[in-house]
Amino acid sequence: MNDMTQGAGVRAGDAPVEAGIVDCDIHPAVKSWNDLRPYLSDRWWNYLQTYGLRARHGFVRGTPYPKMSPLATRRDAWPDEGQPGSDLELMRRQHLDALGIGMGILNPLSPTGGDQNVAFSAALCTATNEWQLEAWTRQEPRLKASVVIPYEDGEASKAEIRRRAGVADFVQVLLLSRTSEPLGKRRYWPIYEAATEQGLPVAVHVFGYSGYPMTNSGWPSFYIEEGAAHPASCQASIASLVFEGVFERYPAMKLLVIEAGFAWLPALAWRLDKIWHRMRDEVPHVRRPPSEYIREHVWLTTQPMEEATRPRQVLDVMDWIGWDRLLFASDYPHWDFDDPRFSLPPALSTEQKNAVRFGNARALYGG
Repeated sequence: MNDMTQGAGVRAGDAPVEAGIVDCDIHPAVKSWNDLRPYLSDRWWNYLQTYGLRARHGFVRGTPYPKMSPLATRRDAWPDEGQPGSDLELMRRQHLDALGIGMGILNPLSPTGGDQNVAFSAALCTATNEWQLEAWTRQEPRLKASVVIPYEDGEASKAEIRRRAGVADFVQVLLLSRTSEPLGKRRYWPIYEAATEQGLPVAVHVFGYSGYPMTNSGWPSFYIEEGAAHPASCQASIASLVFEGVFERYPAMKLLVIEAGFAWLPALAWRLDKIWHRMRDEVPHVRRPPSEYIREHVWLTTQPMEEATRPRQVLDVMDWIGWDRLLFASDYPHWDFDDPRFSLPPALSTEQKNAVRFGNARALYGG
């Protein structure tokens, strides 16, 4: 859903806004790289100016978004200066105030922890986390930050998570879904150790560059194929976390999957259960059916929500996942932004809508 109006984005006749909604996916952006200058050492600032970023993707030569949708954002989200998501006042007026957002979770997409130079990646993550505090959460108490980590370096990620220990503005650890290896591999275990130690959910947002094709059979030809492959990377990650024994090793771990839809989860769980029953001797450390781990450890956001020809089927999927496991996300300021007033199926009860809009998130984040 995308509101292409100017200003607050509220039309006459809209449904009333209920205050206190928790939006689990807001994307802040820097106006320019200069925003990060105060938080980078001279060494890394000079490195950035001289060499720039090096994504883990051999084919990238420019923006990963189609030109018809610059930065994949709403047309009305462009401020007078900078890029969408970089103007706090516009975000307040257009999103937080207009839609009754009581808490919004910041998920920076650039820079992230996937640069080829892992030491530089770690410095960028530290700078981004400091920038979130100074430019956003300390200016607007409704906003909470994610600990951005150099996820390809587990030990550096652990150090960054521990550096944020006790800072209430950080409510989760953030990484992207296309990692160099499946997320259950031991190189990522220090992340889960530190996150559970601090009581923080681990959030996996779609996209990112692993350095490998996003399909099992090579590079696709079109953007639309790449988009369709996003849930598959999340499915592979969940399977890896289950079968590598991560949920057994870290029983308090909470995994939040952001912006991947959710209708694929029941079928994945069924298939994993079937395979586990036949081959469980290969993974004796997986003591229970995979679906049980998934139900206990996995949460998902609603955006982008699948739309079925038979609407009842979406409700059946939501019911299988659990009404306590789905969290509202808007994806502001992107073009496929979801409005909390209209994005949930109308057949949901008030209790179910309230659980998705704010109750489940507050339980997950402890707010």
